[in-house]
Amino acid sequence: MNREQITASKGDSMSALHAIVTAVTIAANAGIAIADFAKARFVLANSAEVGVPRSWLPLLGTLKAAGAAGLALGLLGFRFVGIAAATGLVLFFLGALAAHFRARVFHNIAFPGAYLALAAASLVLAAAH
Repeated sequence: MNREQITASKGDSMSALHAIVTAVTIAANAGIAIADFAKARFVLANSAEVGVPRSWLPLLGTLKAAGAAGLALGLLGFRFVGIAAATGLVLFFLGALAAHFRARVFHNIAFPGAYLALAAASLVLAAAH
């Protein structure tokens, strides 16, 4: 393989990785947004435990859904929308982690941590793409 073929191969791999990670991030955020809108029991229990008022759930669900939609638009070619959406989700889940730390609720901190990791990976890959 020559240098151009290697570079093209790396680009294809990065594009595929970007698409896969972002698709997983979209699915995860869309799923948890639906759970927020439905006021699923686990959402209500977690929200109460970390001190988030129940009345905030529709707004939080909307922010997650908007992040998922923005990431989808990013995959469809609106690169800056995707980057903005990923940035918003990173900030959102940093806030979620802060809420867990403030309330000293650590038994389920892996969940916002995982969402943060997905959003951060989507951001890095979108910016590099």
